[in-house]
Amino acid sequence: MKYRTLGKTGLEVSVIGVGAWQFGGEWGKDFTQAEVDQILGRAKDLGINLIDTAECYGDHLSESLIGKALQKNRKDWIIATKFGHKYNGYLERTHQWSPKEILKQLEDSLKALRTDTIDLYQFHTGDDNVFGQEELWAFLKEQAKAGKIRHLGNSVGNDYLHQTKLSEKFGVEVMQVIYNRLETKPETEVFPICKEQRLGVLARMPLASGFLSGKYKPGTVFGNDQRSRFDQKRNFERLKMVEEIKKTEVPEGVNMAQWALAWCLKNSQVTAVIPGCKNLEQLESNAQAAELI
Repeated sequence: MKYRTLGKTGLEVSVIGVGAWQFGGEWGKDFTQAEVDQILGRAKDLGINLIDTAECYGDHLSESLIGKALQKNRKDWIIATKFGHKYNGYLERTHQWSPKEILKQLEDSLKALRTDTIDLYQFHTGDDNVFGQEELWAFLKEQAKAGKIRHLGNSVGNDYLHQTKLSEKFGVEVMQVIYNRLETKPETEVFPICKEQRLGVLARMPLASGFLSGKYKPGTVFGNDQRSRFDQKRNFERLKMVEEIKKTEVPEGVNMAQWALAWCLKNSQVTAVIPGCKNLEQLESNAQAAELI
């Protein structure tokens, strides 16, 4: 495993992390505690020390599974989670942005994760008006002073330039962005600002929701998971792109998923990638991508 410094946080994180949305049960599989224990135990053996989750991946379900799995070696892990959404059922969310609501989310996350402090607490895909509320950031800084939060981050959607520019003003030290071989927009808009403000960068969806795994052909119909909600025409076009990339860019004999993760990490502004995994095989494959950079 290789490690990089997460911007000005000073945290040394593995370049391959674990994205944990799947543990919330919305990617076609429900996880048992034993399965999560096994996956995260193996992740530790492979040198991975970064895990990213959220309050709304299930009703703190992902956090709870992680908390139980890591309770014996919490000090060995950097835990990132998020705030701003309330889970109301499968694929259903409402926003919660008031300090009172966030305090409950924070306390519930600390309890689920079985920890006294969250290493990286991230604003979760809120709009610019919410992001710009100074009382929200003042509240979060109070929680940091109380020791419940170590560092603040921002996990953004597709419209993120305004918020990225304001990172320094509000004490945001890490940006989490969608970045992969099919989604390169951050290179020209966000990464220069991150460099200027010394922000850490976490690349989420580095495998483009599994499209860059190379396992799927154009016309694939996805079952009971998030991808069934995507525009089917766009899915077809993206998978055609993946076919072409596999032919023209991926070296012969190289696993495409590993290549795609390494592709992200070859950009010096990317601190770490946080792909999801459903089993040990996927986890181990992800970890091996560190050997390609």
